[in-house]
Amino acid sequence: MIMNVLELKVPPLVLAILFGGAMWAISRILPTGDVFIPGKLWFSGVVLAVGACIALLGVLEFRSAGTTVDPRTPHQSESLVVKGVYRFTRNPMYLGFFLMLVAWGIFLGSVFAALLLPLFVVYMNRFQILPEERHMRALFGEAFDRYASRVRRWL
Repeated sequence: MIMNVLELKVPPLVLAILFGGAMWAISRILPTGDVFIPGKLWFSGVVLAVGACIALLGVLEFRSAGTTVDPRTPHQSESLVVKGVYRFTRNPMYLGFFLMLVAWGIFLGSVFAALLLPLFVVYMNRFQILPEERHMRALFGEAFDRYASRVRRWL
């Protein structure tokens, strides 16, 4: 199927940057969607920091476990990481990217730009997370199923 061509192809960091650029463009093209957010610089900074920390913790856990951090090659995973931040979310790096985009949306103060946030989640679920989960099931079988049954994809 043509849609399968997109599976595991666009690195999530690149995707987050593309979505961030699209959010900026929309905020400039449709300024009528601007909203006043009191303390938006402080608030967006806190959300950005939280997102960056969550993503970094995910990377550090993968490195500590000696498994691949490259999201395009989940079949090369050497271990199922279930400790640290992975006790709370199966996708801390993606959750971190999402929170960083939320911070960007707050900073931009554009309702129309924020409408791209659900599209990021939908794209990540369909073209990154579901294919990764297929590989994890193939590699780790019942252990992955047990993990997936107790830890949510996002939060």
